[in-house]
Amino acid sequence: MLEKAAFILDCFIPDGEEFRLAELSARTGLPKPTVHRLAGDLVRLGWLERSGPQYRLGAKLFELGSLVPHRVDLRETALPFLQDLFEATRETVHLGVREGMDVVYLERIHGHEALALPSRIGGTLPLSCTGVGKALLAFSDAELAEEVLSGPLPSLTPYSITDPARLRLALEKIRVSGLAYEEQEAALGVSCIAAPVFAHGTMTAALSVAVPRERFSPAQLAPAVRTAALGLSRALRKGS
Repeated sequence: MLEKAAFILDCFIPDGEEFRLAELSARTGLPKPTVHRLAGDLVRLGWLERSGPQYRLGAKLFELGSLVPHRVDLRETALPFLQDLFEATRETVHLGVREGMDVVYLERIHGHEALALPSRIGGTLPLSCTGVGKALLAFSDAELAEEVLSGPLPSLTPYSITDPARLRLALEKIRVSGLAYEEQEAALGVSCIAAPVFAHGTMTAALSVAVPRERFSPAQLAPAVRTAALGLSRALRKGS
């Protein structure tokens, strides 16, 4: 039963959208009566919420997720550096970590006029389509990079890199420069620059600045992104 309940919860990855009972049944391959019973149990536990015929993720899951020790410590340590980066650029700032072949966003800071981005705190996006994701992928182990490059590359926009040779070249450039660039690959009209964060030589996270394409100036943004990533890396080394 626990495994079947997990199948239901997995339906909401990566976008957290709402589903009807029939849609959950179709996505999980489980009979409607089974899904109805399990969904009811998940609602009572607070892991799902119900609004009319629609089911969505419950607040209890967010509460539990926010208590994962490593991520809590990382986010709390990173927050001052992310705030400094936001103040220096006045643009949308992200912090993300790798989970499988996706980037999970732990924090996002933006001004009053937020960019229309698919990223959200706790949400996931493919590694190959985002600046944070490419920075994470470039400095992950070679096995993971080859696994990503050997499979079909996801596409979020017409500008997403779907050619493995192009992505391989991009990753090589990131390893040399220490910076990852993304231009309209996750959202149209938005470009991004990202840098990896290390603790004792191990890639731990990545942070980025996303800006409207017409304001994208890597030469101006790169120093601020590098400074934030290096500062956070030093703080993580001291704190561990």
